Amino acid sequence: MDKIIVHGGRPLSGFVKISGSKNSALPILAATLLTREQCIIHSVPDLSDIHYMLQILSHLGAQVERASGTVTVQAENVTTVAPYEIVRKMRASVCVLGPLLGRHKEARVSLPGGCVIGDRPIDLHLKGFRALNAACRVEAGDVRVFADELRGSTVDLEGRQGPTVLGTGNVLMAATLAEGVTVIEGAAAEPEVVDLANFLMKMGAKIEGAGTRRITVEGVKELHGAEHSVIPDRIEAGTFLVAAALAGTVVTLRRVCADHLKAVTNTLSDAGYKMDILRDTITLHGNGTPRPVHIVTEPYPGFPTDMQAQMCALLSRAQGESTVTETVFPQRFMHVSELKRMGADIALEGATARINGVPHLSGAPVMASDLRASAALVLAGLVAEATTEVNRVYHIDRGYESIDEKLAGLGAEIQRVKHSH
Repeated sequence: MDKIIVHGGRPLSGFVKISGSKNSALPILAATLLTREQCIIHSVPDLSDIHYMLQILSHLGAQVERASGTVTVQAENVTTVAPYEIVRKMRASVCVLGPLLGRHKEARVSLPGGCVIGDRPIDLHLKGFRALNAACRVEAGDVRVFADELRGSTVDLEGRQGPTVLGTGNVLMAATLAEGVTVIEGAAAEPEVVDLANFLMKMGAKIEGAGTRRITVEGVKELHGAEHSVIPDRIEAGTFLVAAALAGTVVTLRRVCADHLKAVTNTLSDAGYKMDILRDTITLHGNGTPRPVHIVTEPYPGFPTDMQAQMCALLSRAQGESTVTETVFPQRFMHVSELKRMGADIALEGATARINGVPHLSGAPVMASDLRASAALVLAGLVAEATTEVNRVYHIDRGYESIDEKLAGLGAEIQRVKHSH
């Protein structure tokens, strides 16, 4: 397995271009299954999760072409079965259920793997499909959904830890081709849901309320092909803002959507960082040690759970005590023990991390446990004394396009070491 070696203490400066959003691109690619016609998707990031999704589309029978960030899909004739060997690598593969159910009134998809941050059940997806008059069965590790016809109705997708982004997208896709009107209450309001809805509307879907907690869908007979550009990845942007805060002098992010980043930029502002924020660029001025802050993760527009690990890395250098409380995935603190190996002073109390800032971190060999944890360890390595070796970086390749090259472009001393078999 590859590893990333970071030599700490190099200041970052310059420009970095943010890639398209992984969490937008995955359901948008799945949505191409809703039509026989050609769909063209731009700004698709080059990530392992995207490769798996394209493999799934190909396996289902779609014609898939990819050329430097643009993916063309034509799903003229598709099968409705996605088997385990294709699906097991990625949790987001369940988002082919909705479009297959919408277009073919049936689908069979193996239950996915791909994440260690606690149980992420798909019961809310199935609740939504049942509301549309589909039968759902879990048998032999597969999810089967089928219906004579899909009929619109009202369904509440609010879960114990808030709304489900993938579940909202999945039910939204199925509802576009259901008879009558579907109302999704407790819908996720994330920008990625809005991006998916915008693509579906280009295909001819009738959707109102995307970006709010109540989405209304009026079913149509069929959808047609469309062309769409994926929004910038707000989590990648947030990660580079934290990198700039930790190790930067002046760093500018290009191709961002500043509106999507308010929770992160407000928190960095509270921590004492000056930023110049325009609509599609953000420049952060590094100024050494952050002030302590108190963060509670929440569904959008609150502070994103996907930025929690990176903030733990930043706050481990703050002057004083910070707290980070995780309400979305309470078990999501695997990075804490690894940051402590680097000298961070962090105590876990239930779903809250108490972080006492320390003047120095020191490089160490560390192990990435999930996607955002691995990013946090790379960020900590930027300011740690000596060398940090981050192992299991296949996690990072699921959600960051060339993070090592982008950081090197800003002045970091960072190498990827290919695993030799």
